[in-house]
Amino acid sequence: MDLNDIMKMLKDPAALQKQAMEAQSRMASISATGSSGGGMVKMTMNGTMELLNIAIAPEAIDPADPSILEDLIKAAYNDVSHRIREAIQADVSRNMGGLSGFGS
Repeated sequence: MDLNDIMKMLKDPAALQKQAMEAQSRMASISATGSSGGGMVKMTMNGTMELLNIAIAPEAIDPADPSILEDLIKAAYNDVSHRIREAIQADVSRNMGGLSGFGS
């Protein structure tokens, strides 16, 4: 997509709305999985930042020290949110035709 295409879209609100809806649909279809503790905690998130799944291995649960599990959950969340942001950025870059400054 070049600058002329962008200018045409800005002049055509219906086309702009269609592009926005397509982008929203693409974001919902993107997913990534992150983990921590060698895979003891795994999370899957989609491109709309909705948490789709979380799996916690029984050995990660220590009733005597819940802070370990808390740290594993935070680390898995940080991992998956980083991965999904990278996937979104790659999608935006791909769909903007590599225009610099978009998706950064």
